[in-house]
Amino acid sequence: MIRRLACVSVVTVLASALPMAGGQGGRLEPMPPIRPHLVYVPMDVAERMLELAGVAGDDVVYDLGCGDGRVAILAAKKYGARAVGVEVDPERIAEARANAEREGVTSLVRFIQESSVDLSEATVVTMSTPQSARWLSVNGLLDPTLTGQLKAGTRIVSNFVAGSMKNWQPERVDRFADAQGELRAFLYLWTKR
Repeated sequence: MIRRLACVSVVTVLASALPMAGGQGGRLEPMPPIRPHLVYVPMDVAERMLELAGVAGDDVVYDLGCGDGRVAILAAKKYGARAVGVEVDPERIAEARANAEREGVTSLVRFIQESSVDLSEATVVTMSTPQSARWLSVNGLLDPTLTGQLKAGTRIVSNFVAGSMKNWQPERVDRFADAQGELRAFLYLWTKR
């Protein structure tokens, strides 16, 4: 229970520092509500993130703050991409490894317990709240600390704009709603130039 409250606190602090999402014609729209009961990014949002990034079999996907490994596992299972999940919590790493084993993708996915990572082999980088909140709270300076390692053409997709990336202009903002029209997430896509 304490861990869940700590995660919710980090998410609440992180969410309060995030900007409004860009809407049609430059209007600002409120972000979709953060649901405290969600410990991980919902699967439909994870799927949409990978779709938005255009993940393919020759990609190397790094998921920063991978939680239970769902984004990395999905990248491997659905697209045949190699994936690396990075997480600071040893319990989440153990959970992610067990999930990869259960899904039969251990030859394509690896998980590392680190608060920082070399991203030079990445072709896609994913981050999501609430799942990445703890990793980002330990390692908040994405730009230029981590993004400086990325090759030109690397896609970054996230459902929030990290504080150190607020001057970046996303090339695409995807207002993702489910079949009933309920707003699920604002997804941001950048490509390293």
